[in-house]
Parts: sequence; structure tokens; C-alpha cells
Amino acid sequence: MRTYIFLATVLLGAVATAAQQGAPTPELYSKQTLEEMRRLQAATLASDYAYKQTGYLSNNIGPRLSGSPQAARAVEYVADEMRKQGFEVRLQKCMVPRWVRGEERASVVEFPGMAASSTQKLTVAALGGSVATPAEGLTAEIVIVSSFEELNSLGADKVRGKIVVFNYKFDTELQASGFGLAAYGNAVQYRFGGAMAAARLGAVAVLVRSAGGSQNRLVHTGLMGYTDGVTKIPAGAITYEDADLLAWLAKDGRVRVNLVLTPQKFPDVESHNVIADLKGSERPEEIVIVSGHLDSWDLGTGAIDDASGVAMSMSALVQLRRLGLKPKRTIRFIAWMDEESGGRGSGAYFEEEKKNVANHFAAIEADLGASHPIGINFAGKSEVAAFLAPITAVLSKQGATQLQQQGGVGADITPLTRAGVPSFAPWFDQRTYFKYHHTAADTFDKIVPRELAEGASLVAVLAYGLANLEQPLPR
Repeated sequence: MRTYIFLATVLLGAVATAAQQGAPTPELYSKQTLEEMRRLQAATLASDYAYKQTGYLSNNIGPRLSGSPQAARAVEYVADEMRKQGFEVRLQKCMVPRWVRGEERASVVEFPGMAASSTQKLTVAALGGSVATPAEGLTAEIVIVSSFEELNSLGADKVRGKIVVFNYKFDTELQASGFGLAAYGNAVQYRFGGAMAAARLGAVAVLVRSAGGSQNRLVHTGLMGYTDGVTKIPAGAITYEDADLLAWLAKDGRVRVNLVLTPQKFPDVESHNVIADLKGSERPEEIVIVSGHLDSWDLGTGAIDDASGVAMSMSALVQLRRLGLKPKRTIRFIAWMDEESGGRGSGAYFEEEKKNVANHFAAIEADLGASHPIGINFAGKSEVAAFLAPITAVLSKQGATQLQQQGGVGADITPLTRAGVPSFAPWFDQRTYFKYHHTAADTFDKIVPRELAEGASLVAVLAYGLANLEQPLPR
């Protein structure tokens, strides 16, 4: 369960009350830091730097699946760009999976009421990491379920030799209410775990209703999983509309589908996280991470997931340097590799830094799109909220005043979060993100320049404020 906290005004009032009563009010941010945060905010809101970087990553480089030539080019580009901006850059090695999408084709070849010699085409995409069907494909009867419980209740006799279709519907009403991430969390379990659950009962393949909110016949891809001791079966995603089609047909009788998926898995390849530091002036050994992930899925060009997050994080360091602002703690930019396909980049970083966790003051990750930010998500002790109130007061100018406590706020910083490092992320408006996420529609045209600048401003102000915080964060 998520805990929602809307505390900025309340906390500021509490501080004022304490002062009136003579209670100590230790300074969190100096007057100079608060003024510099406002300058940084104004400069970032007026800048198109993050917009141009997002455009280059998504348009000039394109989809950046882990292990691909485009992912390698993205590492090279971001490293060169940060060097040009005057930063010392290092590349941190990580070995990443290399999975290549092949041919993808599916059709309904038997169904009640069909015209002679006809079929119905389905829109399908292999899930990341899936094994292939035979080259000529496979044809089998489908069985439709809406949950793991429903699948298991059928038993092996009704599943063996069939294609299981997981027809769990993404909650579009929850998304429309602003809780797209919660809707996604409910749906994505079938994408990741569906093949394992179906294979245990003897299924020959699995098709999963897309774990997103698009109703434009766009298929949603993403990582799926296998486990030792369970047969690996092909796994694909189908669209909202095609899942409804199959459910309609199956009510009236036997339905058979022909499925062709020909992905290939190659040996792991070498890739890198890109790391650049803006050294702290007083406590350089203490680190505030600002980050996004370089890799993306390959159906679209990865603009909102997550070229925008990388660009916002690049912008934070670039704007600080341009303004001549010197943080007290080191602000470390990281462009993570392999967030989408297993997190090898974040694993490599934590392995290298696990003995230095105490010096990681805070970690920020931007990885939920580029829409209007309404505030800050944080993971850690609830007392952290009081330390954010002066920052949200600055951000009130752009409507980003809300605070929300969560168990985790970013996949790549999760190892640090679990080790006790206070962690943060922009809290974006989630009403549209999952309409495009992991689909062919994740493209640069979805980026609204003003909203991207607002996100970049939040990331920069938050990073600089934490880097100049006069008190240690609770942990």
C-alpha cells in the first residue's frame, strides 16, 4: 500500500509555530541556497537543453535496447556531450543481455462463425527475453483466463497443449484518476510471470493482454521471466482490442491461433553506465545521484522512457555549471544501462559502491515520463518530508508542491534505497504515460517542451537543494 503525504504547507506552518513557541528551528537551507535554487529554477525553465538532448537520443540514435548498436552509440554520445560541457566522465562496465526481436505474426485460424478459407490477423509483439516458436510457428487452441488463480483452477488437463491468453484488463479508470503506476503494477505481473505459470500446466505458449492503457491497437512489450526447472515457452503481448476479440470468440466455442515469434538470444555483451561528477565544494565525498536510464525498448524510440529522464539529469549538471553554482556535496550524474532488461548497470554500480553507501547522501531517478510534475516521490523515513518542504516552496511557482512517500521510487536506485539511502523521483502526472509506455508510440512527438523543462527544473532544484542541505537526512 502506498502512503500519500501532502505536507508542504502543514510542515511550514509547524516550523513557524515552533519558532513562536521558542522551540529550536535548525536551518535546513541557507538564504543563499534558497535564492540559488530560485535562480536555477528560472534558468532551467527557460532552457531547451533537456528538450534537445531528448530529441537527439530518441530521433538521431533511436531505440536503445540493451546490447544493441544504438545502446552503444547512446553511451558514446552522452559521454562525449558531458565532456564537452566540462565534466570528467568515466564509463562503468557492465555485461548486458543481447536479445534481438525477430519476425512477429499471429492470426486466428479457427473460430465460431468464420467464413471459409478466412483468418483474422492479430497484432502481436514478443515479450523481452522470450524464446522463439518453431520457425514455421505453432498452432494451438487458446484458453482464456483473467488471473493466475483462474488458470490454476483449470488444472493441467484443460491447459496442456494450449496457448494461454491472460486477459487481465489494465485499469484505465485508475489511470485517468492519476494513478497510472498503480494500474500498471496490477497488470504487469501477468507479463512477467505468465509464461512460467502457464508452462507449469503444460501450455505451449502464452499471450498477454498489453499491460498499458492504449486503445489504439498498440501492443505493449516489456521484460518477461523464466525460472529453472520450468519449460521455457514463447511469450507475446497482444493489444487491448485483440484480447477483447479473442475473449468474444472464445465464448462461442473453440478458437485456434497460429503464432510465429522468432527472437534470438545472443551471448552477453559489454556495455557501460555513464558517470560524471560535479564535485562538492565542502563535502565532496558525500554524493547526491541524479539519474535516468539510457536503454529503451525497441518498438518506439524511447523518448518518454527514458531519454527524457537522462536529459533532465544531464540538464541539472549543465545548468549548475552555466550559472557557476557550486554544490557543497558532489552531484553525480548517472546514465544507467539495462534498466529494461534486468538492471545489470545498477547492479554493477552497487557492487562497486556498496562499501561506500554511507557516503551516498541521496539518490534521484527520473523514469516515469516527461509530463507535468506535481511534486516529489520519496522513499525512506517519513521524517524526510520535513526536509523537502522548503524545496517544494520553491517549486510551488511551477505547481510541484506535493509529497508522496513510497517503498521505492526508481528501479536503478533500488539497491541504494534498500541499503538505506534516501531516494527521490519527480512525481509526474500519470494520466497519459501508460498509453505510450513500451509501445511503438513512445516517440519524441509526445514530449511537450514546457512540461519537460518543468521536470528538468524539479530535478535540478531537488538535487542542488539536497547537495546544500545543512542537516543530514534521516536514514
